[in-house]
Amino acid sequence: MSTSRSTKEWSEKSYKPYCQKNKERCDTFRTMSNMEIAPLYTPEDVCADFHETIGYPGEYPFTRGVYPTMYRGRLWTMRQYAGFGDARQSNERYKYLLSNGQTGLSVAFDLPTQIGYDSNDPICDGEVGKVGVAIDSLADMEVLFDGIPLDKVSTSMTINSPAAVLLAMYVAVAEKQGVSPDKLTGTIQNDILKEYIARGTYIFPPKESMRLVTDTFEYCAQFVPKWNTISISGYHIREAGSTAAQEIGFTLADGIAYTEAALKAGMNVDDFAGRLSFFFNAHNNLFEEVAKFRAARRLWARIMKDRFGAKDPKSMMLRFHTQTGGSTLTAQQPDNNIVRVAIQALAAVLGGTQSLHTNSKDEALALPTEEAVRIALRTQQVIAYESGVAQTIDPLGGSYFVEALTDKIEAEAEAYIGKIDELGGMSSAIEQGYVQREIQREAYRIQREIEKETCVIVGVNKFTVKEEPPKNLLRVDRRIQHEQIQRIGELKSKRDEKAVKTALAELKHACEGTQNVMPLIIDAVKCYATLGEICNVMREVFGEYKENIVV
Repeated sequence: MSTSRSTKEWSEKSYKPYCQKNKERCDTFRTMSNMEIAPLYTPEDVCADFHETIGYPGEYPFTRGVYPTMYRGRLWTMRQYAGFGDARQSNERYKYLLSNGQTGLSVAFDLPTQIGYDSNDPICDGEVGKVGVAIDSLADMEVLFDGIPLDKVSTSMTINSPAAVLLAMYVAVAEKQGVSPDKLTGTIQNDILKEYIARGTYIFPPKESMRLVTDTFEYCAQFVPKWNTISISGYHIREAGSTAAQEIGFTLADGIAYTEAALKAGMNVDDFAGRLSFFFNAHNNLFEEVAKFRAARRLWARIMKDRFGAKDPKSMMLRFHTQTGGSTLTAQQPDNNIVRVAIQALAAVLGGTQSLHTNSKDEALALPTEEAVRIALRTQQVIAYESGVAQTIDPLGGSYFVEALTDKIEAEAEAYIGKIDELGGMSSAIEQGYVQREIQREAYRIQREIEKETCVIVGVNKFTVKEEPPKNLLRVDRRIQHEQIQRIGELKSKRDEKAVKTALAELKHACEGTQNVMPLIIDAVKCYATLGEICNVMREVFGEYKENIVV
């Protein structure tokens, strides 16, 4: 008959003496996020009341998942992020991915498109089509989705400052296909706050940008009800160097700011909160990542219920897309990235993601080749159909380790949200440089650990080999820019210039007032006004944001 003992007694009488006797390492272990990991977790580490903090899938507080059946009912959407060159090339890549079993589209736009410039603007020289597809007008969008039925495919578009314009183009393309807006499913990222924090593809000042966000909320609630009007992104916050707790703390603080803006604009929380979605990163520490996703769901459910008084359970559900960690990919020994991505994808699935993008092994070197993309997609399919992890719901739930990590990450994230509240909210915290400094400090810490080799990156600072230069990388031909410029000229020579001028003038008037700008943007798009022309109207009225350098 065993005698009841504490974990501390076990550690002092068994664990430490054994380590010392056998000269085994009894170091202090930490996650990449600098969270200390104990040698053993027991019921002493889990103080949770099961029904209050863990509960059942599909029920508040949604710790174990937002749907009662999770992957037993339907697998996550396999949504590979893709786009390069011009619309024709990207259309071919989308069809290739769909033919290989991808179940949703995810559009990557080039840098000029992301910051609202046409390909013929001198500022865009050398960037057209490089990191995504160049979209200058509705004509490009028509080619991008040619032969792809938009009532059958869910589409995610990673676009922020000009998100309203790209959504307008998507709605217009669908109408040309005979698909009404109420049939469309998908997501626009539309998360401008994280651009000021971590990514930098902003155009307008925060106040005016937030107006565009809430205008899309309001428009879609009425006309595109199945569309996710924002994907509040922690992904780029993590890529900039944040910890796991900072990723969800700062991301949910952004979500609070968007919710408050929508309420201030006169919307009811249960009219829009159910269409909010989130976008998270998956890094290499499997258990920390699983706990992060579970903590995010529980914390958001409490925020929506207690802080905003949401009544509809859908308003409390944190639904999220996951992308494996781009910053974890190495140019050295790129085949190792296949293993990293598999671990990260497994963490996302064990954490209950609704959709998933797996990075390709060669993305630290160039845009991914078709072979690399296929391996990345097959990684998801092997997890889905061969690993068995999708056969039961929240399979790591109840693990002393995972539950303790979930509690700890939630507490740290909640503390960050409290600090941001003290500073006057997320916009004020950004202006004061608080969020940026917190991320920069952690990024510096991990870089120093890599340099000192206390953090091992396989193939980079340990287990290195001499390698031949990489071959057969995908490069975007310079002629893409010239052809895109030529297409803009041809478009302008054929379109109804009077209709374009009228539509842009009406849009300007709307921007100067308080009416919802989405219908006016759609009108301008349908006249084949270009992205740059539309954004320039808004630049004229709203001005442009100038970054405050944070030191």
